Amino acid sequence: MLHRAQEPTEPLTPRQIQLLRTIAGSVTRDGCSPTIGELAGQLGVSRPTAFEHIEQLRRKGFVSHLPKVARSLMLTSKARRRLNRIGEHFIETADEIPLVGAVAAGLPVEAVENPGAPGSVSSFFGAADDVFALEVKGDSMAGADIHSGDYVICRRTSTATDGQLVVALVDNDNATLKRFYKERSAVRLEPANDDYEPIYSDNCLIQGVVIGLVRKL
Repeated sequence: MLHRAQEPTEPLTPRQIQLLRTIAGSVTRDGCSPTIGELAGQLGVSRPTAFEHIEQLRRKGFVSHLPKVARSLMLTSKARRRLNRIGEHFIETADEIPLVGAVAAGLPVEAVENPGAPGSVSSFFGAADDVFALEVKGDSMAGADIHSGDYVICRRTSTATDGQLVVALVDNDNATLKRFYKERSAVRLEPANDDYEPIYSDNCLIQGVVIGLVRKL
């Protein structure tokens, strides 16, 4: 008889379990993940201590997040299984895509959270640990029929091919939605609006590739 191999049980400290519970509770209650400051306050620890716990959980594969985007903490399927194993059944369902914030489609600006937006998007896009949603702010991609107020569904990746729509972090500071092209000595981030110039950068980090679009009618 064949038996399915059980997932190795990686040790977690009581504080790390408490942190996972806090993130799960925030998503269930508020529709978005907590900020580092909110986590620190709820756990009664300093912000650096809360951040270090998050990094330890990230290295163990229990959480993921987007650099420079607030409220982007996401529990992985590994974390959901662990919490369910210890009886925490109130966490978000695995078929939800978390809405983690907003991204500029004009000039690059710091990506910001949108606490008032819905906390998930339909599983139509094949929700997984590496899928997330961002609200578009700006009109630089209007020529591609992507408008301010739309929601782009993205698959988390650090690479892209020419012509793909990407969410990119420019100079480790500003996030933007553009079409990606690799040139000889730099990356070109191409808008779809003649009112905007292409962005050229030799310091560009791909955060995700756009795989879908949601629009309110």
